[in-house]
Amino acid sequence: MNHLKELKNIMGQVCEKEFEGFVDLSHYLYEHPELGGEEYLSSAYLAEYLKKKGFRVSFPYDGLPTAFNAEYGPEDAEVTIAFLAEYDALPGFGPDGGLGQACGHNWIGAAMAGCGVTLASVADMAKCKVRVIGTPAEETFSAKVDMARLGAFDGVDFVFQAHLSKNFSMGAVTLAMYSVEFDFHGKSAHASINPQAGVNALDGVLSMFFNMNAMRQYLREDARVHGIITNGGKASNVIPDFAQCQFEIRAKTRGYLDEIRRRLIAVAESAAAATGTSVEYRDYENYNDEVINLKSFASVCEKHFGELGIGGFVPEEEYEGMGSSDLGNVSYLCPTVYAEVMLDGGVPVLVHDQSAMEQVDSPAAHEMMRKVILAFTGAACEIALDSELASKIQVEWETEKKKRLE
Repeated sequence: MNHLKELKNIMGQVCEKEFEGFVDLSHYLYEHPELGGEEYLSSAYLAEYLKKKGFRVSFPYDGLPTAFNAEYGPEDAEVTIAFLAEYDALPGFGPDGGLGQACGHNWIGAAMAGCGVTLASVADMAKCKVRVIGTPAEETFSAKVDMARLGAFDGVDFVFQAHLSKNFSMGAVTLAMYSVEFDFHGKSAHASINPQAGVNALDGVLSMFFNMNAMRQYLREDARVHGIITNGGKASNVIPDFAQCQFEIRAKTRGYLDEIRRRLIAVAESAAAATGTSVEYRDYENYNDEVINLKSFASVCEKHFGELGIGGFVPEEEYEGMGSSDLGNVSYLCPTVYAEVMLDGGVPVLVHDQSAMEQVDSPAAHEMMRKVILAFTGAACEIALDSELASKIQVEWETEKKKRLE
């Protein structure tokens, strides 16, 4: 532990020395908001910064033009630590309704790059390899899922990410999610002159909605099913031969989500049978797993936050609000910690709200970035130095993942 204290002192000095550069990253990303998958300036700026700091940078990453993988440390490292940077913006929050960083991804990108640079300063002494992985399009098509298929997280032992939020939490509850699109096919005919010759594809969609609503009352409380009609025909006097709807389905575990998906498809097929239509379906977006929270991983992070005067983390069982994130997919590949943090003084950041635009690149946000960098790198260093702690986290992860797939 004395060795850990020594390394934390070194990292503290490096963080202080490099901090203005971290603030510059946040400010640049804030001033250059870009949609998911189109973050050309943001990703290039981060990748070039890390390259200048001695990282081995793969950019663009394996066919994804705004993704990157930056690595630092010895090839024979015993532990690989990854920090996941996000940088996509949201429409409607900038000037005149343009793009804006209302989710604070400018802060995430800067903070995670800062973690990487800070931990890299002791990588040789801690015998760890450091990665900063640039992950685009969290708000849209969930690029972490594509990156996982491409092997971006292969060889990673532990993943860290943080987000500005309305509270302090190490147990954020996210829901696993599928996005499914259904195409109903019928036969066109004049709705007044010759209706008996037609097969109404819209009836298939409406029947599906009716039966889905009946199914909903039997789902567990953590499940969500919500949908829209995206095509209901072209003219009221023509029986539509094509209709389409989209559903998002969510659940607290992947195992239960798969069950809901099977039931939803059965509802669609029964609706088609009842109306004489046919139906096809597909996943129109990448699916999201739920984030697997690990008490052992959270505990070591909370300890290092506590040394910086930060406490009062909301336990998982008291967490309010359940969205979905592609970080969940990463948490099924390796142990992952996800910290949500308020600004100093307990100031909440309400993401996806116009008020966030005044907070996510403020001096208060920069100060919280400093604390997250110091806490995360301290925890990462302790895990790298303590093989028993690393093994404890890995065992809990394996056990928890197995439970969620049942």
